[in-house]
Amino acid sequence: MAKDDEVILLGFWPSMFGMRPRIALDEKEVAYEYREEDLMGNNKSSLILQMNPIHKKIPVLIHNGKPICESFIAVEYIDEVWKDKAPLLPSDPYERAQARFWADYIDKKLYVPARKTHSTKGDEQEAAKKESIEVLKVLEGVLGDKTYFGGDNFGYLDIALIGFYCWFHTYETYDNNFIIEAECPKIVAWGKRFMQRDSVAKTLPDQQKVLEFGKVIRQIYGLE
Repeated sequence: MAKDDEVILLGFWPSMFGMRPRIALDEKEVAYEYREEDLMGNNKSSLILQMNPIHKKIPVLIHNGKPICESFIAVEYIDEVWKDKAPLLPSDPYERAQARFWADYIDKKLYVPARKTHSTKGDEQEAAKKESIEVLKVLEGVLGDKTYFGGDNFGYLDIALIGFYCWFHTYETYDNNFIIEAECPKIVAWGKRFMQRDSVAKTLPDQQKVLEFGKVIRQIYGLE
């Protein structure tokens, strides 16, 4: 990175979307300023409204005054700009396309049901649990016996999923029959391995802290 580069990241600590560019920046050893946004109190900063006027949400990566919005776009940008460290996306075009496909699958198929496991109750919660497990089992099949989704190298698809790991305890807390390790032991083992990685350990919040945040969400939805 050039000495005159200015890198700012706007985020929100429990957001798995916000965790992605943080991990990518740390993997690339990029010096950056992290700014926490208040997304619970409707006190969004003037900077986020200026830099992401369309969606008004995090994460927003600001590189020399220019905004890059959306988590996957930011991760790919980081990978392209800071090439002196190991790449996050595969060099092979087909493998790169596959990584993008499964990352998109995570956002489209896992996020909503996983959120509902702690923000709903009754039949809706039970359906969300079953759907979440089905998606995680599919991803476990993609992982197989590999150390990382990309094989021997930590990368894009690992970054896409790892933020969900710190939420597993919250998902399980509100459904006593939801034991992720019993259903998807390889995914849980993968997550535990990654908690030993510096970029992940310094970014992912403590699971108990996430659970407390989950309780706040349940109160907002009138479930507590």
